[in-house]
Amino acid sequence: MSVSRPTRTDRDAPPPEQQLPRIVRAMAVVERAGNALPHPFWLFWILSAVLAVVSALLATLDVSVVAPGDGETVTVRSLLSGDGLAMATSTMIENFATFPPMATILVVIMGVAVAERSGFLAALMRVGVSRVPASWVVFAVAFAGTVAHVASAAAYIILVPLGGLAFRAVGRSPILGIVVAYTSIASGYDASPVPTPNDAIFAGITTAAARIVGGEDAYVSPLSNWFFNIASSVVLATVITLVTKYVLSRRPDLDADPDADLEDLGQLTLSARERSALRLACVALAVAVAAVAAVVAPVSSPLRGEGGSIVESPLMDGIGALVALLFALVGIVYGARAGTVTRAADVPRLMVEGVKQMAPVLVLFFAIAQFLAYFDWTHIGDVLAVEAAEALKDSGLPIVVVFLLALLLLTLVNIMVTSGSAMWALAAPVLVPMLMLVSVPAETTQALFRIADSGSTAITPMSPYFVMALGFLQRYRKNAGIGTLASYTLPLAVAMTVVWTLLFLAWWALGIPLGPGAPVR
Repeated sequence: MSVSRPTRTDRDAPPPEQQLPRIVRAMAVVERAGNALPHPFWLFWILSAVLAVVSALLATLDVSVVAPGDGETVTVRSLLSGDGLAMATSTMIENFATFPPMATILVVIMGVAVAERSGFLAALMRVGVSRVPASWVVFAVAFAGTVAHVASAAAYIILVPLGGLAFRAVGRSPILGIVVAYTSIASGYDASPVPTPNDAIFAGITTAAARIVGGEDAYVSPLSNWFFNIASSVVLATVITLVTKYVLSRRPDLDADPDADLEDLGQLTLSARERSALRLACVALAVAVAAVAAVVAPVSSPLRGEGGSIVESPLMDGIGALVALLFALVGIVYGARAGTVTRAADVPRLMVEGVKQMAPVLVLFFAIAQFLAYFDWTHIGDVLAVEAAEALKDSGLPIVVVFLLALLLLTLVNIMVTSGSAMWALAAPVLVPMLMLVSVPAETTQALFRIADSGSTAITPMSPYFVMALGFLQRYRKNAGIGTLASYTLPLAVAMTVVWTLLFLAWWALGIPLGPGAPVR
């Protein structure tokens, strides 16, 4: 008599939903709600249609406000009018071509692509997590996660598995290494000591929003939050280190499965040729930065602005191109020595591959550019900003409370709309001008958004990288699920968000500039 063997044990069987922790059940609800949302491309066209109806209604009611800047009356215009239809039809290509982040992000990504695809960024990360004492491995992996943002989505693919290997190399749980690496990237995504493509995207969207009340001269640089980003990366890496030591390390379930297929620790080491290539690339970077500094140093430098200003200067206007050139330089030098760039034609090929990766973003930009242009033309943004600013003044709420309310709202939205550019394109046209009218610079509102766009990312299953990280985790624990990964990342994500918010509030209270040229208040 034969007995059929069960396909899974009771230990592996998922518990009934009512027995799952509340946070896991809540995230399941969020996941279902988020999955019900249309693709961001269609979401912005749907919002454009809603905008058309709302603008027609407000125009019929003759809704208007007095602009606080010049005292002129601004009246809502209808997208469903003849003028609205003509505008929407005639400016569609112009809206896309002049969308602020467009040119900058394409130029930056071409340079970053050379550095990434030549192997320079991966080699830099491997060195960053392998040559540290065991006592510093958590901080090293966490800080490497903030630096890894320069590689955009590739950061997850490169660093998350390396985190597991780095922890194994010093005798610690690879599961913990996976969690630390993933959370440092996801919940610290907008805190990088190195300028990233996201900086250009956010600055472009913020610039467009600031022009609603600030006019065509309003401009937010890709480096407008750089000082704050540098401090944030160090603070967040420290928070991850402390929470890992005093909370996560005390969990009893950190051992990998006995039959786990463990990777070769040799993946952490560089060959002699790779080490030589990395040294040459770093020397080339240092020489290039020194050369730029030497050119900019004289007050009469052509890269300075009027009166010798660096803040408003050709250097800052072309900072995106400069960043791209520096990344391309280190990529070419590294690749030439490591053998990944063997001929001149390889460089444009790598750039093309980088631009191909941006294709989904460019398609989304087309829809976002139309929505923002329509929103601006209708003057609904002016009305909302002025009315909301007046309501804030009348309410007497301290600006700190306003910051916290905005942060809470954006954090909740981020759980379902995980695309940072899409979420900021939705929120910036209202938040930026509204807060500008109560004397909060656009750069400050953007810094606040960075916290919301990052904090909850590590716990939301709506992020495709959450699923990717879960796959890496399952190499060490086969029965790990969404709740498993979320339970590991939740303490880190919460602590990072709280401390990052406190850092922002302290920064604001002390009046420290957020970046080069950014106003203090």
